[in-house]
Amino acid sequence: MKLLFFADLHGDKESMNILRNKAKDADGIVCAGDFTRMERDIEGIMKNLDSFGKTMLMIHGNHEDADTLKDLCQKYKNLNYLHKGVFHVGDYVFLGYGGDGFSTNDPEFEKVANKFFKKEAEGKKRIILVTHMPPYGTEIDKIEGEHRGNKSYKKFIDDVKPHLVISGHLHETAGKHQKIGRTLLINPGKDGVTVDI
Repeated sequence: MKLLFFADLHGDKESMNILRNKAKDADGIVCAGDFTRMERDIEGIMKNLDSFGKTMLMIHGNHEDADTLKDLCQKYKNLNYLHKGVFHVGDYVFLGYGGDGFSTNDPEFEKVANKFFKKEAEGKKRIILVTHMPPYGTEIDKIEGEHRGNKSYKKFIDDVKPHLVISGHLHETAGKHQKIGRTLLINPGKDGVTVDI
């Protein structure tokens, strides 16, 4: 399965065109949040993303409201809300958790992960975790030698060992990736990254 991932688009028109071209060869698309700048023209941007004509899973970032994104996704044929949710495609499972961007720990994520995500991931051929904020202690959360990510996400990754983790939020680490065991962590940035998984 060839998937296009992106984060932190912030309504950038040039990057939107780059994503549109990359989407032509993708089986599906995943947005890791902050596709707007404080929800400015959110409906216009979502209409544009929907027009790519591919199934797109979306979580909100710290620039979008969860309820707004959930409501708007229902208006579009190809856009699917993934926050605190799962999306199954055969033996593949996508786990999504959006928002935040600034906390070191997230008790709400831990609750969702322990009661829901872990169960949904059991026995799956491929597990893909999508968060807006990056996990702590990785190359995708490191700025000026300091780690700025979330420890709750990192603990879940250590326990479940998803095959792929996609996170954004930190523009400084866009395009960076790291392999930890079987887990590939990527910040795809606003121009997006295509991954065969």
